[in-house]
Amino acid sequence: MKKPFQFIASIYAAVSISFWGISFVSTKAVLSQLDPFTLLVVRFGIAAVFLLFLLLLLRHPLKMSLSQMPAVFILAVLGIFVHQIIQASALQSIGASEAGWIISFSPIFTAVLAAFFLKERFTLFKAAGMTIAILGVLLITSYRQGGSIVFHVNFGYILMILSTLNWAVYSILIKKLAIPYSALTVTFYTSFFGFLMTLPFFIRGEGWRQLSVLTGENWTHLMFLGIFVSAVAYWFWGKALEVMEATKVSSFLYFEPLATVIAAVLLLNEPVLLASGAGGMLIIAGVMLVNFKRKG
Repeated sequence: MKKPFQFIASIYAAVSISFWGISFVSTKAVLSQLDPFTLLVVRFGIAAVFLLFLLLLLRHPLKMSLSQMPAVFILAVLGIFVHQIIQASALQSIGASEAGWIISFSPIFTAVLAAFFLKERFTLFKAAGMTIAILGVLLITSYRQGGSIVFHVNFGYILMILSTLNWAVYSILIKKLAIPYSALTVTFYTSFFGFLMTLPFFIRGEGWRQLSVLTGENWTHLMFLGIFVSAVAYWFWGKALEVMEATKVSSFLYFEPLATVIAAVLLLNEPVLLASGAGGMLIIAGVMLVNFKRKG
């Protein structure tokens, strides 16, 4: 593989990670006004319209073979519907910065799944890295009581960990399925299917009533989530996976917490907890160890 293509793919992955890191903050900001389903139907409705505009502007093929639709639908279920519902639900009970740290655990699951389905070796380094990363998650999900650290189970943390597993499955599937269409075309259809899947819940919950009370700031967050997080970031992630291995692309998730923490501090005034920072560093160190490869 030529280095210029790897470099461009790395830029695509880095841009996606930056947008996704900030997305936790925007999602947290609007969840006080919207339920998760209303948030997602608006978010992916905006994304689908924007991606359709890009398809027409760049003259990408809009038609897709019916034989490829089941694969695209599976990607939409996992990467759009399930993944985003889990994350939005988790953010109702945990902070944006905590969610950002935990999402960096995803490459661990990617490495494990790659060992089973892509026949990659599961080495001692990977086992050690997983152990360190798990300790990091435990540290983030702890709190101090009477000078001692007490571990507690918050359903939001469990949901975020499940979302990392789901994302690992999605990343491997999008690589394994190798749908013979451009990443932009595939991203449009996954966003459109995601919109259709959340629409019945929006109608049942009379989501339009919630939209009527949104402020200009709320709509700014929604436009960011729709255009940059749901459309551009998913599109760029798919383009990166066209060139690089799934495990390598997934490794960019190391840096997502940095964008999340910075945005959470600046926009939501969330405190920077020492335990969360230390736990996040353990997760990143563990994930790097999992993806470590000896030369020679």
